[in-house]
Amino acid sequence: MSASGGTRAIVAALVANLAIAVAKFVAFLFSGSSSMLAESVHSVADSGNQGLLLLGGKRARREATPQHPFGYGRERYIYAFLVSIVLFTVGGLFAVYEGYEKIKHPHTLEHWYWPVGVLLFAIVAEAFSFRTAIKESNQLRGRQSWTQFVRRAKAPELPVVLLEDLGALVGLILALGGVGMALLTGNSVWDGVGTICIGVLLIVIAVVLAVETKSLLLGEAAGPDAVERISKALVDGDTVTGVIHMRTLHLGPEELLVAAKIAVKHDDTAAEVARAIDAAESRVREAEPIARVIYLEPDIYRKAAAAAE
Repeated sequence: MSASGGTRAIVAALVANLAIAVAKFVAFLFSGSSSMLAESVHSVADSGNQGLLLLGGKRARREATPQHPFGYGRERYIYAFLVSIVLFTVGGLFAVYEGYEKIKHPHTLEHWYWPVGVLLFAIVAEAFSFRTAIKESNQLRGRQSWTQFVRRAKAPELPVVLLEDLGALVGLILALGGVGMALLTGNSVWDGVGTICIGVLLIVIAVVLAVETKSLLLGEAAGPDAVERISKALVDGDTVTGVIHMRTLHLGPEELLVAAKIAVKHDDTAAEVARAIDAAESRVREAEPIARVIYLEPDIYRKAAAAAE
């Protein structure tokens, strides 16, 4: 993922959510709507989430140290995982609790035009943020469906912002529906129902984000296309005659480790093998620029040994 592209999407979401959070709190103070309070906390949580993503991106750019020889690229995964936890605990659970209290102790909405006006403004602002995230994601998504993009993306920021913005838009529609039904029926219980729906939505999104970022934290291999490019680049048909086996691992969104055992001819000299390894590394880096760490082990190809790998 382009770091600048991800940053643009995060900043756009941060600016939108800060403005929306202030407007929602004002609307809550004037109307007493629990949906507005839940949405206010939702926007504050989203703003904190984007702050965490920006912090993770900055910390991930630190230079490698003897204690962390492969660098800090995975900090972006850690902070994305923290985002999913914040979205769940701060946003989802609070909204469910507030909705339950509203249903248990309903009270009439006051100054209804405040929440309605703010919700309409928030929908426009969130749509702008969502549009930015979609635009940046389309540069990387290729032919993948949106579900595939979220599940396979090695850079966590854009999927996180996409799901956050989608959840925010749906949540705003739910809040508008809850407030609208409360006004139409004169029963403010609907406001609480809308609030609970917002909480459930946030919890679902948080679980999806947690599952996906957990997989990245555990360590994921390169995608099938990248593996194919690397395999082809390793073989020159002369000194390197094949790939016996290969393992790849993302050290971060933009840093890939490649470890492979390559087949060489039995009568090649050590100098010839060394030159072939250097050339193979150059070809791999040209074919897959994020392959920063490459370990190649030459061996004589044996069918039985290759099958056992």
